[in-house]
Amino acid sequence: MIRLNLVLLVAVMASAFYLVHTQYESRRLYTAIDKAQAQTRRLEADHEQLQVQKREQATPARVQQLAARQLQMRPVNPGITEYVGVTPAAGAAATPTAGGSQ
Repeated sequence: MIRLNLVLLVAVMASAFYLVHTQYESRRLYTAIDKAQAQTRRLEADHEQLQVQKREQATPARVQQLAARQLQMRPVNPGITEYVGVTPAAGAAATPTAGGSQ
C-alpha cells in the first residue's frame, strides 16, 4: 500500500511540475506574441510615415525646384532652343543595312 501511495505521489508531483512548466511557457509565448505585435504596429506606422515623406519628395513643384536649383535646369523656351540636324556620315552610306544581302 505504501508503495502505491509513493507512486501516486510521484505522479501527482510530476503532473504538478509539468503544469507549472506549461503555464510558464504559455506566458512566455504570449509575451513574445505581444512584443511582436507591438513591433508590427510600430513598423507599420514607420512605413506609413515613410510613404508620406516619399510622396512629399516626389511632388512636381519640389522636383522642378530641385531641377532649377541643383541641376541649373530651366523651362523650355523657344527663343533659346537649338535644333540639331542629322547629316549622314560618308562611311555610313557604304555599310549594308540589316536586311540587305552581301
